[in-house]
Amino acid sequence: MARTATIVRETSESKVELSLNLDGTGKTDIDTSVPFYNHMMTALGKHSLIDLKIKAAGDTDIDAHHTVEDIAIVFGEALKQALGDKRGIRRFADATVPLDEALAKAVVDISGRPYCVCTGEPEGFEYCMIGGHFTGSLVRHVMESIAMHACICLHLHVISGRDPHHIAEAEFKALARALRFAIEPDPRVDGIPSTKGAL
Repeated sequence: MARTATIVRETSESKVELSLNLDGTGKTDIDTSVPFYNHMMTALGKHSLIDLKIKAAGDTDIDAHHTVEDIAIVFGEALKQALGDKRGIRRFADATVPLDEALAKAVVDISGRPYCVCTGEPEGFEYCMIGGHFTGSLVRHVMESIAMHACICLHLHVISGRDPHHIAEAEFKALARALRFAIEPDPRVDGIPSTKGAL
């Protein structure tokens, strides 16, 4: 059974068209209308091996916030939809990813219960403007939005870092690698990986 999803979300602030395939090869076609976010979502698809297509536009003349948030919401919803009943997946995974001086760790539980903890970003990171459009505070907001709408538990910890671009990219890549392993089929798992029988 194909683990795919396509979602279109349109509000007065943005329009997002997103499709994904959890069993892909990391092929991406990303146009978020926010250049640095294109870079981050391309990395997310590439390193999770999720085929990902995003076409989005919004009121970026005001701020990138609405468009960035809505894409994260739709990505989370699509991830949840494509996972279905989560039968046969590994469920838990973690990944620690470096980018030069930056190091980030992500731990994921495809639990059906939304929770997000982000720690370790250096003081002032949230105020940094990365790529001219993307503030550091949006990284945590993206992670929270994905976790809430995918109904997953995500712990993301920045272990070290100096350059805001490197820190953000390490965070996205750590999430990508953790997702890759958490959502992949485990040949030893028969049924749903929970003592409750549901996730």
